[in-house]
Amino acid sequence: VPGIQFSQHMRKMAKVADKLTVIRSFSHNEADHDRGTHNMLTGYRPSPAVTFPSMGSITAHELGPQRDLPPYVCVPGVASTFAGSGYLSSSFAPFGLGADPASDNFKVRDLETPSDVDVERFARRRALLERVNADFSRSQCSDELIAMDSFYERAYDLLGSQSAKNAFKIEKETDKLRDLYGRNPAGQRMLLGRRLVEAGVRYVTISIGGWDHHEGIHKGLKKDLPQVDQAFARLLIDLDERGLLDTTLVLLTSEFGRTPKINPKGGRDHWPGCFSVVMAGGGVKRGYVHGRSDATASAPEEKRV
Repeated sequence: VPGIQFSQHMRKMAKVADKLTVIRSFSHNEADHDRGTHNMLTGYRPSPAVTFPSMGSITAHELGPQRDLPPYVCVPGVASTFAGSGYLSSSFAPFGLGADPASDNFKVRDLETPSDVDVERFARRRALLERVNADFSRSQCSDELIAMDSFYERAYDLLGSQSAKNAFKIEKETDKLRDLYGRNPAGQRMLLGRRLVEAGVRYVTISIGGWDHHEGIHKGLKKDLPQVDQAFARLLIDLDERGLLDTTLVLLTSEFGRTPKINPKGGRDHWPGCFSVVMAGGGVKRGYVHGRSDATASAPEEKRV
């Protein structure tokens, strides 16, 4: 793609640049990790008056679940309080795996009943719980109770659906494809993200950290960035080959950028004034570069986002 360069640690992403939109003029005013994360997960600046919902929870609220799957899943878990449902009810909160798909013997928490609880015993327990709750529900009425009832009903649906539970079974992927993604946290988390989207999950947030290189940034990026490079490029290829890329919007982003100048410890500090966001799929233009920074990458010069 003319007019854009990738670093030596992003060789595989460079090869799929024809699928990407790169926004080089992203900017906000929050240099604190939490406040920057809030901006990027909710689309709003933090406010002491309102607890904003994440975009995943808004998607869950607007579109709802399908195929007995949670509408919003965080891989490997809910990494930030700002990924939650905010002022929306708790029934739109994300489902966290509670385990890393890159780990040996990966198993999603809460998808199976305990080993000593068979189907009949589980049904008896559920019936007893519903009897106990019935009187309470008649005497109490609140949005929070309705939300929790909805949350539990979805959990029961998930427990009772083998096809839904299969969406989380990354071991069903071939060894070859798992190797192409990379046998590491970035690779296996993105592969599971693809499985979930393909199965019907509306919104998946994948967390891969950390990138707070206040010192030794060259060594840190050399170690960590190739994993993301390999996994992200393969994710786009995989989605495209399965006919899913045009209907699946993929974003690669951090909470803010880093200072244009290297500090005395060989690192870069927080810099929300100008950074890049990569987008692909979902109808965005392919092979497109949007905006540009000034000569020192300190601030957007054209088409600030």
